[in-house]
Amino acid sequence: MLDRIRDVFEVVAKRRTVRRFADTPVPEEDLKRILDAARMAPSSGNQQPWKFLVVRDPERIARMKRIGMKEAIERIRQGPDIPRGELDRLRARTEAYLDGVFTAPVWIAVLCDREAEHPGYLKHDGPLAAANLILAARALGYGTLYGTDFIPESAQRAALEIPDRYEITCVVALGVPDAWPGPPEKRDLDSFVVRERFG
Repeated sequence: MLDRIRDVFEVVAKRRTVRRFADTPVPEEDLKRILDAARMAPSSGNQQPWKFLVVRDPERIARMKRIGMKEAIERIRQGPDIPRGELDRLRARTEAYLDGVFTAPVWIAVLCDREAEHPGYLKHDGPLAAANLILAARALGYGTLYGTDFIPESAQRAALEIPDRYEITCVVALGVPDAWPGPPEKRDLDSFVVRERFG
């Protein structure tokens, strides 16, 4: 059963990064509400540069996983000299991680149009839309994973056939969690806040 939340502060407090999902479909009505919340994010000059590429096709998701795994393993190989046993351990850990996250039934690539009126602000506009998307998903009882480079950009582009015109902000895995993770330890608010000036 979905754990729906109404209060915005509770939604923020209960948002979790989910790395394994249940085999439960996401209804189109819920997906539209989530995407509509992303669309309502602020943007520079109200340019609204977003495209939300929604992927539900299991074959396309499997392709993204295959390409992502191949490139992730290649990155590990090209890193600093790693002993054979350590390379095998890193490969196994990467495979286990991707096996978990790719149980998500929906993937959403948050993209920004490089031909937008204020392209220098895409680095701000994209994450704002992604944050709205993630919080709306949690309000409706879904878990998400905000993915940036765990799948290299070249793999995302190849697997999802994203034109060069669009900058990739992130890919978001979306679905009902296999289990909700517990709350992560957060530092005290006072450690982040500076009042008036430093020093």
